[in-house]
Amino acid sequence: MGTLAAAIPVTAGPTAASGHAGDRRRRRRGSVAVRCSSAADERQALFSRIAPVYDHLNDVLSLGQHRTWKRICVSWSMAKRGDRVLDLCCGSGDLAFLLSQKVGLDGEVVGVDFSGQQLQTAASRQDQRWKACYKNIKWIEGDALDLPFTDHYFDAVTVGYGLRNVVDKPKAMQEILRVLKPGSRASVLDFNKSSSFFTASLQSWAIDNVVVPLASSYGLTEEYKYLKSSISQYLTGEELEKLATEAGFSSAKHYELGGGLMGNLVATR
Repeated sequence: MGTLAAAIPVTAGPTAASGHAGDRRRRRRGSVAVRCSSAADERQALFSRIAPVYDHLNDVLSLGQHRTWKRICVSWSMAKRGDRVLDLCCGSGDLAFLLSQKVGLDGEVVGVDFSGQQLQTAASRQDQRWKACYKNIKWIEGDALDLPFTDHYFDAVTVGYGLRNVVDKPKAMQEILRVLKPGSRASVLDFNKSSSFFTASLQSWAIDNVVVPLASSYGLTEEYKYLKSSISQYLTGEELEKLATEAGFSSAKHYELGGGLMGNLVATR
């Protein structure tokens, strides 16, 4: 059965170095993280509204290619059998399910998202598409800016189409760094903010003439208009690399996918 949790026990993980971090862990245990801005609340509501058709629209709009990009993202995380891994901004769970197969029954997958509706969809999919390894997945409603885990808790972190929607991206990267074990990787997949005029123009045209009209048939015109502005306000590959290294990652490299329409940041702690 799919499991939704407010938080999971974190005492089994490595202890934090500071008393402040320990106080923060005690405050978090057993509680749902609270988001701290109206912008975050608005985005949470948006993703809750699109949850029922999110997966179907992804398949149609990408012609199924999003599944290939997600497999690449998981592969570049270097998650392996027996690992404990985090899928942050997990949405309806695509990356979490792929990670589950990577780490196996001896591993553990935690999917965190700020949309309870998306998590309900993920838990339902976990039940409907049951595999033995899916028993290792837990779903948590939480805040990317205040993760309820001890330092150095995870062997890998993935983020699929989520960092772009986080209000405070530097803080989110710092939190990802904090919960990663030394030497481990974060793999972050999202739309690419291309510096190529042709690619950026093609992306803009596709959103205006394909994405939004299709979304409007589901009554989600305004929700998908948001996509264009979120990409324009996002970071280029070079800026994402800088974001990661300034957060404290030892190395970071951004790769373009799908003809430059998508991008994947790989950052090593």
